[in-house]
Amino acid sequence: MASTLTLPPIRPAQQWPAELLLRAQGIKIVFFDVDGVLTDGGLYISEQGETLKRFHTLDGHGLKMLREAGIVPAVITGRDSAPLRHRLAALGIAHVRYGTEDKLPAAQAMLQALGLDWHQAAAIGDDWPDLPVLRRCQLACAPANAHPEVLGVAHWVTSRQGGAGAARELCDAVLAACGAYVNLLDRYGQ
Repeated sequence: MASTLTLPPIRPAQQWPAELLLRAQGIKIVFFDVDGVLTDGGLYISEQGETLKRFHTLDGHGLKMLREAGIVPAVITGRDSAPLRHRLAALGIAHVRYGTEDKLPAAQAMLQALGLDWHQAAAIGDDWPDLPVLRRCQLACAPANAHPEVLGVAHWVTSRQGGAGAARELCDAVLAACGAYVNLLDRYGQ
C-alpha cells in the first residue's frame, strides 16, 4: 500500500517593500525594454554583421508567469533582429513593437488597444528612450545598472542588473501585489 506524502505549502522566500506592493496593485500591463533590461545591453556582432543577444531564463519565465496571471507583458524596443523575434515568440509575447526609439506612442497605442490606462501600467527601462513611458506609469522600475537619469525617476530599482534577472524581480513583485505569486509558487512546488 503506497502512502501519500503531504507536502506543506511553500512559503515565499522573497519579501517586497510595502510601498512597492501598494504601487503595484492593479497593474494589468508591464512594458519591458530589451537592451539593458531583458539583455545585459551588450551587443555581440558576428563577422557577417549579425547581432546576437543573451537572454536570461529567469526573466523569460517571469514574463510567462505574468501571462498566466492575466497580466500583459509588452515589449517596446529600439532594435529589431531575428534572434529577438525568435525569443519573444518562444515566450508567447503577443504585444511587441520593434525598431522604435519613440516608445511613448507605441505604449499609448497598446494601452488603448487593450482598454487600459497608465495607472494600470508598470514599466522597466534602463536608458533615456525609456523615460517618457516610465514617467507616466503607475510603477516605474529600473535595473540596478540603469543610467542615473532613469534611476532618478524610478519608483523602484531592482537589486539585479539588466539581463541578469532584473525583469524577473519586477515580474515577481507584480505577481505578489496581485495575489498570484503564492498560488504559482505552490503549483510549481508540488
